[in-house]
Amino acid sequence: MSKKKQIKKTNALRHLDDAGISYEVTSFDVPEEHIDAVKMSELNHLPVEQVFKTIVLEAERGDYLVACIPSYASINLKKVASLSGHKKLELLALKDLTKVTGYVRGGCSPIGMKKLFKTYVDESALNYDKIYVSAGKRGMQVSLAPQDLLTICQASSAALCQ
Repeated sequence: MSKKKQIKKTNALRHLDDAGISYEVTSFDVPEEHIDAVKMSELNHLPVEQVFKTIVLEAERGDYLVACIPSYASINLKKVASLSGHKKLELLALKDLTKVTGYVRGGCSPIGMKKLFKTYVDESALNYDKIYVSAGKRGMQVSLAPQDLLTICQASSAALCQ
């Protein structure tokens, strides 16, 4: 864990602490406008291929799923639907994000959501010693071992992208 400067713990960081998982936090200034994960990676000199974005999906029965994919990639909804046993998946409407997850756009972490949803992490994460995901607040990323992310989220890895 990074002790460089005192940071306010997010729900994601508290979950990692409780599980005894090692991580580092990277904080940065967030522009007023929304920036995508690739731009955030570039602005903060993080390796774009190791930065993963969190996507929340809604299934036909009102079930929710979470997918973590590389910042530069597009999700393949048909692949994820097939993996999860659903006929159809849609991106969760942004207006429902906070209500469902407890997080806001640009700060949605796969760790520590209001409820533990079925989670999938793109298999490319396993190519790295560490990956970056949102720490649960805009302007904050957490780096951790991919296997630790799979463990804390009770996630599966699979090919999720186009």
